[in-house]
Amino acid sequence: MTFDSGTADRLRRFIDQVSSLTEKRELHWERQLGSAHRYARLDNHLLILGPAMPVAETNIPRYLFITPFDSPDCIEINSDDVNLGADVMKLAQEVEVITQHQTATDPFAVNDEILNRLKV
Repeated sequence: MTFDSGTADRLRRFIDQVSSLTEKRELHWERQLGSAHRYARLDNHLLILGPAMPVAETNIPRYLFITPFDSPDCIEINSDDVNLGADVMKLAQEVEVITQHQTATDPFAVNDEILNRLKV
């Protein structure tokens, strides 16, 4: 996807904010069980860094997927984007370093907390 300059600037500022919060360990990223994907929650949004191989092993293309919890809307920024790709790769490398020794979690596991929110 190609973004106009105004949109690219806003997204760059967002990625910079995410990167800064990540570096300061104020944004908690988690490793997804059975996958090299990393995910975090920020301001009622789900952030996902993919795809299936860790950046530390190879310089494969990456993406940052951003979606609000209360809407099906989403933004996907790929590392091959001319304006934002380098920012996505930098963030992916930072997150990889921080999470490489974490125990993986299953973001789709069913637990009592989730069941209680269903109010059934």
